[in-house]
Amino acid sequence: MDIILPLAEAYARRFSSPEDEVLRNIAEQTTATHAEAHMLSGHLQGNFLQFISELLRPRYILEIGTFTGYSAIALAKGLQNGGKLHTIELREEDANIAWENFNLAGMQDKIILHRGNALNIIAALKEQWDLIFIDADKVNYVAYYQLVLPALRSGGVLLADNVLFHGQVLEEPPKGKNAKAMHAFNEMVHNDQSVKKLVLTIRDGLFFIIKK
Repeated sequence: MDIILPLAEAYARRFSSPEDEVLRNIAEQTTATHAEAHMLSGHLQGNFLQFISELLRPRYILEIGTFTGYSAIALAKGLQNGGKLHTIELREEDANIAWENFNLAGMQDKIILHRGNALNIIAALKEQWDLIFIDADKVNYVAYYQLVLPALRSGGVLLADNVLFHGQVLEEPPKGKNAKAMHAFNEMVHNDQSVKKLVLTIRDGLFFIIKK
């Protein structure tokens, strides 16, 4: 199901700040060569991630799900001096591509790439996060949230992608394991009184969460 009208998407891109050359090249290369190119954040969502990061000026960012590195680069643009972004990617091939892209963007000193299972890696990280972006396997969103929320500072922001999951969460009841997982995640966040939350209808749905 297409949630965002393609004409509206194109119109929004036309009047938004353009992608920089590195991000545009990453998007084009990923689209041309990757079987799951739809997972890329892309122009509008990338701009949004960059804007949020630039407003927060975070010292520590955590990203769960690197893919080919587009969103990490967008987020890292807002880091304060000396800040670091930690990003976690399970798939070795995607991690290799992402690392090449970080170097092309001149971000290799700002981004720390972890390879492997995020559930294991997150538990070993000791930073207090200012900004967290979850964009990984949907069935583990609840587990990721429960792991990272205690390490998110008060006033910090957590963004979770794909919360509308191609419109499948709108079905009554949702069908398919990913749609069910995302609906369960949305219900959990909705009932969590320790955070303020807003679902944004950007791309495939983005949960904007602020820790009280």
